[in-house]
Amino acid sequence: MSLVSALVYRRRHRLLGRLVQEALALYGMEVPAACEIGPGLTVFHRGFGTVLHPYTTLGAGVTLYNGVTIGRADPWVPQELSPMRRVVVEDGAVLCAGAKVVCKEGVLTVGAGTVVGANAVLTRSTGPGEVWAGVPARKVGVREDWVPAQAVRAP
Repeated sequence: MSLVSALVYRRRHRLLGRLVQEALALYGMEVPAACEIGPGLTVFHRGFGTVLHPYTTLGAGVTLYNGVTIGRADPWVPQELSPMRRVVVEDGAVLCAGAKVVCKEGVLTVGAGTVVGANAVLTRSTGPGEVWAGVPARKVGVREDWVPAQAVRAP
């Protein structure tokens, strides 16, 4: 586990939480304590420039590259009046460098195993194992190498 990933998991610590948040800020990462993060988070390039909205849920085994932003599509509206509820990034998803995931209303879900390409701007939910790229992002393919967790059988 990288230092940055370790800091992300310790950001809710009762005594050290504030210090950990400041250490993350030195790396250029903003990960509010309200974010829900599953096990196995991988952060590449120290997550430099990564910003997560407080109403973000990251599943198990999610990979974040530098410059990823997850947030609202209407930042000028007060949070309590925004129709955005949450962004859910499901297990095994990969958000490449500079990817932006912005929710307009309700819950935006990045499907399990989905890849959001570099500098893509994703504004709608995706299915599992898809590849999205562009501005605005559109589906450009399906991951041939991705196997749903339910399909993996123990010996």
